[in-house]
Amino acid sequence: MKKFFILISSAAVLLVAAITILATVDFNRLGKDNAYVQITTEGSVEETKLDSGEILTRYWYTLPAYNEDGSIVEVEFSGAKELRQGAYLMLYLKNGNDVTSYDEVHLNDIPKKAKEKIEE
Repeated sequence: MKKFFILISSAAVLLVAAITILATVDFNRLGKDNAYVQITTEGSVEETKLDSGEILTRYWYTLPAYNEDGSIVEVEFSGAKELRQGAYLMLYLKNGNDVTSYDEVHLNDIPKKAKEKIEE
């Protein structure tokens, strides 16, 4: 009986830990490379009509981004809303230039070499 209680308790602890990890970890950002970009153009609009009749709107951007060392990366990414002109973004990249997510950052948060390239 004691072994059964220990087994059930261990399984419950593992289940709670797994649920907590899945709820709090953003796997689109975990272990990804970063690049930095400034929104300088309007996004091209793509509308998709669902079977329910609802229309989904995505805004696509194709811009040059810069790694921490200042090297250029051509990226294409989308947002569910139109991004603010002049906004600085930190992009999360996989496989070189595939954008998985992004965060808006302040200019002072951008590494020096990337910041110099963006300001040119």
